[in-house]
Amino acid sequence: MKKILFIITMALLGQRYDVAAQNKLPYNDKQNIAVVTEQEPFYPKGDLELYKYVLNAVKYSDEAKQKFIEGEVMLSFDVLPDSTVNNANVISGVCCGINEEVQRVVKVLKFAPAMQNGIKMRMNVMMNFPVKAH
Repeated sequence: MKKILFIITMALLGQRYDVAAQNKLPYNDKQNIAVVTEQEPFYPKGDLELYKYVLNAVKYSDEAKQKFIEGEVMLSFDVLPDSTVNNANVISGVCCGINEEVQRVVKVLKFAPAMQNGIKMRMNVMMNFPVKAH
């Protein structure tokens, strides 16, 4: 009985060791997408500069200017391993073409990509961009 208990214990310890060893292998995801990362995507010049740039680059329609449209546009977008933005979608926003303008501006930005085990990864980001008619 003791031998059987010993063998079962050793088998379980062996499985735990294999799982620990597997977790230390380099990250290998064929889709190259990360869920949890060591470094999340970020705008290299900082958030303040990002918001300033978007606020100043958005071109307001005449209707938006007349109505003094203000608010926030929430975008969901992917930052790819090459630092480009892809799949920018408006989650919530305001009217009068401002959502599309924020989307247009963000699509051309370059972000530092997410990193996992030293590998650049694609990662989805959701951000609110304040907008104000000027």
